[in-house]
Amino acid sequence: MQNEEAAGVLDHVSANVRRFRAAAQLSQVALADRAGVSRRTVVKLEAGEANISLTGLDHLADALGVTFVDLVAAPAAQHANISEVAWRGNQQGSIAVLLASVPATKDAQLWAWTLEPGDRYDAEPDPLGWSEMIFVSEGSIRVEQEDGPTDLDTGDHLAFPTSQQYAYANVGDTRARFVRVVVN
Repeated sequence: MQNEEAAGVLDHVSANVRRFRAAAQLSQVALADRAGVSRRTVVKLEAGEANISLTGLDHLADALGVTFVDLVAAPAAQHANISEVAWRGNQQGSIAVLLASVPATKDAQLWAWTLEPGDRYDAEPDPLGWSEMIFVSEGSIRVEQEDGPTDLDTGDHLAFPTSQQYAYANVGDTRARFVRVVVN
């Protein structure tokens, strides 16, 4: 996380680690011991200077009693729309962008959907606590919810609770493909 594009997420991690550590009333040494990382890593991370692995962030999150997403998201951001580069590989173009997160307590399903032009799927509301995350890989879809429709094009994503009437519609003139993650 050493380039300009990742600077934002590193700033978030710095602020979040400091905030969560203070809330847990842990010293930097105590947090480092609990997470299995060096004190120097915690100090540098809080100063916005550390290059830490995703696994290291997971260990810090566990030690602080928060989620990975709590550490990398902007403090005021809703987890439904994070859009932060959380990893960059050695090759240009190799990146992992954390798009969204929703709470899950017991089940997660990954679906690959294709909707031909003019087709739609009308869903029944799920029990409270269920959510979906959608990522459009080809074409475009309209997600119709009680608070209004959202049009998504290739590369767009949406996370939302499914304890409401909702539908997916292909209102375009080409095939649409999207990934749907259902979580409870």
